[in-house]
Amino acid sequence: MNTSRAFIVRHGETEWSLNGRHTGTSELPLTANGEKRIRATGRALVGADRLIVPSKLAHVYVSPRKRAQKTLELLDLGCKEGLPWQQRSSADSGRCRTNAKIEITEDIREWDYGDYEGLTSPQIREQRQREGLGDGSWDIWTDGCPGGESPAQVTERLDRLIKDVRARFHQPAMTASGDEKVPSDVLLVAHGHILRAFAMRWVGKSLQDNPAFLLEAGGVGTLRSANHPSAPMYDRSQGR
Repeated sequence: MNTSRAFIVRHGETEWSLNGRHTGTSELPLTANGEKRIRATGRALVGADRLIVPSKLAHVYVSPRKRAQKTLELLDLGCKEGLPWQQRSSADSGRCRTNAKIEITEDIREWDYGDYEGLTSPQIREQRQREGLGDGSWDIWTDGCPGGESPAQVTERLDRLIKDVRARFHQPAMTASGDEKVPSDVLLVAHGHILRAFAMRWVGKSLQDNPAFLLEAGGVGTLRSANHPSAPMYDRSQGR
């Protein structure tokens, strides 16, 4: 039985993730503690005998935001082709642990918060109340973000990405012969809301169902497709 997996990793801690400000298009660096924790996650969860086995990775998807790319860098996968945003050095050649290619894609960027960029949830509710939007409540999974993305728009790009993962990497592994070991795990490094939304769509649920799980800064989750993509499972872990 082939069980292909999709690992989801939220970027490390930033100043805005610490104080609850919604960070979509804004570029913020990881804090020193955020970098430290991601390095620890890499040591704990990445390796030949760990959760994420580099040699079993077929592909890596990463958000265009620098905080996500820095997180991928600190996980130290040892990609043969190096990181697209860095100049390759001769010293990198001895660190090859995976042939997986890295793809920077807008499909896994964070939810576009539009008018709510940089605001906390209480500030958003206060603003909505001033604007006379219902009772001032706000649920991103149903209301979306004015000036940004709606749940339908987010669903459209995530469904496109999930289709790509399954068609290019998971389904070929399911049809491979028993003796043929095809790398089929994929890794996605991105952001809190979009990864929670990705997990919901992976299991065929609407975003309006509201994810019942959280993925804290630096958190790692595993989505599985056992035998067929319609039989997924989710679990999560946090490296320390």
